[in-house]
Amino acid sequence: MGVILPLIEAAEHLPARGGLIGLDLGTKTIGVAASDPDRKLATGVETIARKNFKSDAARLLALAAERGTTGFVLGLPINMDGSEGPRAQATRAFARNFAKLTELPIALWDERLSTAAVERELIAADVSRKKRAAVIDEHAAVYILQGALDRLSRLTT
Repeated sequence: MGVILPLIEAAEHLPARGGLIGLDLGTKTIGVAASDPDRKLATGVETIARKNFKSDAARLLALAAERGTTGFVLGLPINMDGSEGPRAQATRAFARNFAKLTELPIALWDERLSTAAVERELIAADVSRKKRAAVIDEHAAVYILQGALDRLSRLTT
């Protein structure tokens, strides 16, 4: 079973090199992003339409295997006041169930404002509402993972 820890604590369970997969868990979709092995840049991979936990987890594990992933970063949707509401609890429940299926560490990263920030960027880029809806979770996963990568790089310097 993999460990589930806040990013800073999870860092000591990650090998020095190797790609990470970032996840933005929505109620209907899961945005997926991946990093390069040196953990410098996050890029979008896909948006998974959620079906059930078993098939969603199987797709994520397949992506991790294809990419030789060394860990996962899950966006934890914390409220602006620092409390955890139903979405954060649902993310923690997903992480607990997912950890039973993989030995890879799962890092939790505060994702406050990630979707709002991405939506602002897409609006600024004049992306239509329909196109925004199709890509927002994948872009949010990139935003989450890049934030985590930037934080991890500051730990090692």
